[in-house]
Amino acid sequence: MNILLQRVIERLVRTGNLTVTGPNGSTHTFGDGSGEPVHVVINTRHAERAIAFDPMLALPEAFMEGELDVVEGDILGVLRVAFQNMGPGGIEASWTKAVEGLRHAFRRFYQLNSTGRSRRNVQRHYDLSGELYKLFLDDDMQYSCAYFERPDMTLEEAQLAKKRHIAAKLRIKPGQNVLDIGSGWGGLGLYLARTFDADVLGVTLSTEQHAVATERAHEEGLENHVHFELRDYRHLTERFDRIVSVGMFEHVGVNHYRTFFDKVATLLKPDGVMVLHSIGRSGPPSATNAFIRKHIFPGGYIPALSEVLPHIEKSGLMVSDVEVLRLHYADTLKNWRERFMANRERAKEIYDERFCRMWEFYLAGSEAAFRWQDLMVFQIQLTRRNDIVPLTRDYIGKCEKAIAMHEAAHQPEAETVKKPQRSRRIPEAGE
Repeated sequence: MNILLQRVIERLVRTGNLTVTGPNGSTHTFGDGSGEPVHVVINTRHAERAIAFDPMLALPEAFMEGELDVVEGDILGVLRVAFQNMGPGGIEASWTKAVEGLRHAFRRFYQLNSTGRSRRNVQRHYDLSGELYKLFLDDDMQYSCAYFERPDMTLEEAQLAKKRHIAAKLRIKPGQNVLDIGSGWGGLGLYLARTFDADVLGVTLSTEQHAVATERAHEEGLENHVHFELRDYRHLTERFDRIVSVGMFEHVGVNHYRTFFDKVATLLKPDGVMVLHSIGRSGPPSATNAFIRKHIFPGGYIPALSEVLPHIEKSGLMVSDVEVLRLHYADTLKNWRERFMANRERAKEIYDERFCRMWEFYLAGSEAAFRWQDLMVFQIQLTRRNDIVPLTRDYIGKCEKAIAMHEAAHQPEAETVKKPQRSRRIPEAGE
């Protein structure tokens, strides 16, 4: 084994049970032998050298290209050993710290997300085959963190609970107009229109998602109340009673936070409410993971709250509630990864083995980052005045229970009607 790589692993792995076989056939074991054993085989000297110099990028690329295999355990097990030894702080070797430092220094350059570049970035990920996403997402195609009210929830139940949780914070009233920034495949917008008698505009930059969302609105008979458009949020001029954005803020880029919140402030009516749901980090500002930026989400960035709140303050918006969801995304990604692996052969038919390896690492690496590193999800509720929402958070739970009762009461009807119609409004909390 490359002596430099051996020294790096020896310094990093103090606990766990990791075995590494190098391209020359030599095998070394690292850690204290605790936990489930993991055995990695590095097939090429190129991969061996690259991993020693820049593990955050070279390890996933070696796996993706077939230059590295996991012959005992899986890639999540490899990352568990690495991350649990690293803690939230990062790689210990001085030269790898230097590489990550350069990435942090140039992060603003990577996030120059103009309208044209934003559209191209979205196409790289969200315009992949819809069949791929159906292999691992829930039935409603929710591609964001679910909300596990109970540990025994299915993915479908937890995604419904997420929509219910966000809706309760929005406090939507019948007839109000709602803007969904980054509307995905339309599930949240359709849910809000169907459940609350609201009129929804969903905007996206993904051609694939726009087509699917529009088709779903027609299938449900909601095309007069839910509209999906290929528009950049920066080009909107209408005003809205409610604004929601789920899983889109990660693509804005730190250079554009002031633009985002200034625009939202002009779009939200004086008595309006917004809920922003985004991945964040509990630690200080950092750089986007090199593998994720290069292969999965170009232009993306996961912010620390310290980078977000100053721009909200300057926009004139008021923060009325902040909630941090811990481990919910780790469990969401666990479900996605297990479903993807169960359908891996079908994914290989759609794309190829290299793509499947890339996607496998993406899902496992993301789960590991939420489970053992500093990633989390935050929900920020925003208003224009301090008297718009109740003074205590009790209303959120009460509203969720009312919505759940409403959904249960209308479930048999939804199963027998071919095109679900807009259902009667749910009672507001306190009624």
